[in-house]
Amino acid sequence: MGRIRQLSDSLANQIAAGEVVERPASVVKELVENSLDAGASRVEIDLEDGGMRLIRIRDDGEGIAADDLPLTVSRHATSKIRTLEDLEKVLSLGFRGEALASIASVARFGISTATADAPHGSRLEFAAGGEPRILPTAHPRGTTVEVHDLFFNTPARRKFLRAERTEYGHCEEVVRRLALGRFDAGFTLRHNQKATFALRACGTPAEQEQRVATLCGAPFLQSALALEVEASGLLLRGWVAQPAFSRSQADLQYFFVNGRVVRDRLVSHAVRQAYRDVMYHDRHPAFVLYLEIDPALVDVNVHPTKSEVRFRESRMVHDFLFHTLHRALAQARPGAAEAPARTAAIEAAAAPPPVAMPASQHALWQRPDAAALAETVAAYRALGTTGLAELPPAPAWGPGESDGDVPPLGYAIAQLKGIYILAENRDGLVVVDMHAAHERITYERMKAARDAGGVRAQPLLVPQVVAVSRREADCVEQHAPALAELGLELARAGEEAVMVRQIPVLLAGADIAALVRDVVADLLEYGSSARIGAHADEILAGMACHCSVRANRQLSITEMNGLLRDMERTERSGQCNHGRPTWALQSLAELDRLFLRGR
Repeated sequence: MGRIRQLSDSLANQIAAGEVVERPASVVKELVENSLDAGASRVEIDLEDGGMRLIRIRDDGEGIAADDLPLTVSRHATSKIRTLEDLEKVLSLGFRGEALASIASVARFGISTATADAPHGSRLEFAAGGEPRILPTAHPRGTTVEVHDLFFNTPARRKFLRAERTEYGHCEEVVRRLALGRFDAGFTLRHNQKATFALRACGTPAEQEQRVATLCGAPFLQSALALEVEASGLLLRGWVAQPAFSRSQADLQYFFVNGRVVRDRLVSHAVRQAYRDVMYHDRHPAFVLYLEIDPALVDVNVHPTKSEVRFRESRMVHDFLFHTLHRALAQARPGAAEAPARTAAIEAAAAPPPVAMPASQHALWQRPDAAALAETVAAYRALGTTGLAELPPAPAWGPGESDGDVPPLGYAIAQLKGIYILAENRDGLVVVDMHAAHERITYERMKAARDAGGVRAQPLLVPQVVAVSRREADCVEQHAPALAELGLELARAGEEAVMVRQIPVLLAGADIAALVRDVVADLLEYGSSARIGAHADEILAGMACHCSVRANRQLSITEMNGLLRDMERTERSGQCNHGRPTWALQSLAELDRLFLRGR
């Protein structure tokens, strides 16, 4: 291979560019992050040909001193860190000091800037392989960076770029992430002189929610649960969608650590576990979450693009995320909390004006009254299908009652095709899938009974030996007491083997070897495992499904109302054990629009 030689600066810069600059979106990310680190309250992004021909970023930040401009295209030059201590508690989005140098090595590059105390602006022009030139220019406080003809000097890399639409889509996604992470700044994105969106800085929670609705879609925010939980020095806030709002891809998942958007396996695992028994296996949750943590407890210097982090206390972070989201989803049941005002505001903005209703109009069905109900049924049977107009009027609310006293799921009206319960609440018509609802109620009761009595375990008649690696055997030895609490008794049987002596009763007949390997893999990766509980829950879910009311079973009004009340008391009753929704609401306004009332 020849002698060892020092690489030239230009070649070293292009190698670094291969890590930092993958496509136009990578350039947009680095430049906008620099603008935000400079204190910008407004950032404008202009792109042409998906960013391949032009990327222009303007900001109103603090600007760059004229004497510092040559350093912007030098490697490892930055104003964001000074010492090793600064690197251990990074709060800025950028800190490596190589982005501009890497970009300038593969494009035609220019910077125009001015500081607040400068008599005039300055401009740096640089083409890959040339010398930087600095000229005076007129420029307001802030910085404008222009990147022309990306990869013009590296055709082999340029040919790997995709179509204009594809590259622009990646750029738009980068700006969306940054806009979700920094509510204090305004963002404008234009492509080929056409505005994609213009977002003003957000000063209130309502404005933040409006930005989330704009960037993620109003349906996401309407179905989302707002979170703000603090414990053990960690703060988690944001929005997490209810299971009914699931996605076929993990394309609406934004997680920020101290303002930095990251993709982290530990976070993904905690979220999946929180949604474990309320969502189909091939569906993905949606969320916009912000974790605030002591910067000294998280290492952001583990990836060239700064898209990954490493937590010093990974087990604590994992458990905090899981328990916080698990509790939030468990509380999402009918009547657990009033619908947030933000949802009503978004719906009001999108919906037509409400239709005025006659003051004398009464509801289709009110609180069941035994005498009135018997009279109505008898009259209906006597009249057959022709005398509906002669039926007695529906019974009114009980004395002294108002709409505010109606339970969240209202009162049963009837049963449809032996499958659905129809009920009326104060907002309109509620439709309940009775089998799905009863399945969730039964399942939650079984889990509560199991947890109250502890995990029942049974010893194996013949202990089973499972072959593992030495590292996995060490892990089993370390976590043996914790596994025993879950009903799984393991003991080391050699350097690379463990012996299974006892398993939970519910897992009799399961593939023990596969279960052990999966549990140990989780312990090595995350410091904990929910495999045993997941397998047990799957068995309980199957039992609950078989024990629940089946389709075509006729229920009385009393039984239907009893099921509605149980739903209101049961955690996660908005979804069945398989992730399907258990009930839906058709509001009176939606019914009015359906029948063109008021037009």
